[in-house]
Amino acid sequence: MRRVITVTVLNQSGVLNRVTGLLMKRQFNIESITVGHTEQPNSSKMTFVVNVEDENKIEQLIKQLSKQIDVLKVNDITDKSIVIRELALVKVISPPNLRLEMNSIIEPFRPQIIDTAKNVVTYQVVGHPEKIDAFIELIRPYGIKELTRTGATAAVREIQKADVPQLSILK
Repeated sequence: MRRVITVTVLNQSGVLNRVTGLLMKRQFNIESITVGHTEQPNSSKMTFVVNVEDENKIEQLIKQLSKQIDVLKVNDITDKSIVIRELALVKVISPPNLRLEMNSIIEPFRPQIIDTAKNVVTYQVVGHPEKIDAFIELIRPYGIKELTRTGATAAVREIQKADVPQLSILK
């Protein structure tokens, strides 16, 4: 089962190594990892996508991560309503006579062309990791020269509550 774990940490040297070392010791295979600054000046947020067979292992991992000195907060956000995004840069072999065809096929993915050469086009695609996978499979027959993916980053959606007027019954 795929799990999305976020870890907010103090932005200090060696923290990433300690956190990934803990995952390695527990034999978690990290499918994706992203790390970046947060709205707080001295903290960073790590987003891990891991594949887990045993639910008890995830609970144990969260407890052990929480005990780390530099760890401020740990959340398993898999079952929450989340926004998850990834970025991919895909260099595709693209002779000029095929570009119009290629662009019409991939248009629903809304990629951006960020670089062109005589026979190569580099696309930037942003979206859910499954969207990135689908884009890659669609473009693969043309010939992928190079592919780079950032890994997934995620945030829990804010819950929108409608303003419901309170009715008071007068007696």
